[in-house]
Amino acid sequence: MKAIILRETGGPQKLSYEELPTPAPKEGEVLVRLKYASLNRRDVWITYGQYPGMQLPAILGSDGSGEVAAVGEGVKNIKEGSEVVIYPSLNWGENQSFNDSRHTVLGMPSDGTYAQYVAVPAENVYPKPDYLSLEEAAALPLSALTAYRAVAVRGEVKEGETVLIPGIGSGVALYALQIAVSLGAKVFVTSSDDEKIKRAVELGAAGGVNYGSDTYVKELKKLMGQADVSIDGVGGSTFNDLIYLSKPGARIVNFGSTAGPVPELVLPRLFFKHLDVKGTTMGSPKDFEEMLQFFAKHEIRPIIDRAFPLEQAEEAQLYMEKGKQFGKIMLEIPEAE
Repeated sequence: MKAIILRETGGPQKLSYEELPTPAPKEGEVLVRLKYASLNRRDVWITYGQYPGMQLPAILGSDGSGEVAAVGEGVKNIKEGSEVVIYPSLNWGENQSFNDSRHTVLGMPSDGTYAQYVAVPAENVYPKPDYLSLEEAAALPLSALTAYRAVAVRGEVKEGETVLIPGIGSGVALYALQIAVSLGAKVFVTSSDDEKIKRAVELGAAGGVNYGSDTYVKELKKLMGQADVSIDGVGGSTFNDLIYLSKPGARIVNFGSTAGPVPELVLPRLFFKHLDVKGTTMGSPKDFEEMLQFFAKHEIRPIIDRAFPLEQAEEAQLYMEKGKQFGKIMLEIPEAE
């Protein structure tokens, strides 16, 4: 099969398009003939060696959709030829509140979806939602799951609440916007790109402010008031702004730190406001199933920025590094011979 493999770190330039053996499904596994994969930030970080539990070589990619090509011994109720989407968490564990210590994510250390085929446990494949294309379904797993857990499970966003989402444009942030709007929240966003703010408003945001302005925090407070919930994947100095912009008793849910560590965090600003700060990443099988049901109920469709052929995975990751995308970046998998 054709696949993108990373044998050593050094950035996206180290990705290699190769002919590799097609995996055979083991007992309890399903072999999926992939049609589409989508990129996530973790894919880029892995190429630089900036991800926990590095084990190479590995085929990258957590997200994918396609057709069941074969099933291993003991697999029931999954038919060859059925269209599926892959749940990317492996070994989540029994606790719904947090993942087990054995938890990993598809696409390093285990081989992932930048390939024509992938073998995964049978419990990790779900029927493709009927209203979505295979490309749209492949755009969901990691980002939509992370956003759903952040907004609906950990954030407990309710109808009528004010929600702030900084750094709109990434896959998770856009899903968070769509989920919060579907829950009846009033959502505000920030970006360094006015066009991204405009497009977010078209998707249901109540407004937004360009954080490139020195006065953006004051502008945002005047526009929004204060937030009941902030859904943060940025970190950095922005986190302190979120504290300032929070109502007393508000929740801040963090799922990432693209801007790095939080500088000079002043704890009294947290405890005098009685703020809840919650961390989250990925989600349980229950979260994934609920996310698919929620998306189907509200007919939420992913925002897709653009698609690259599988062999251009390096170019796709370099494009992601620039941060100019609005929505998911896809890989189109060539037909297997």
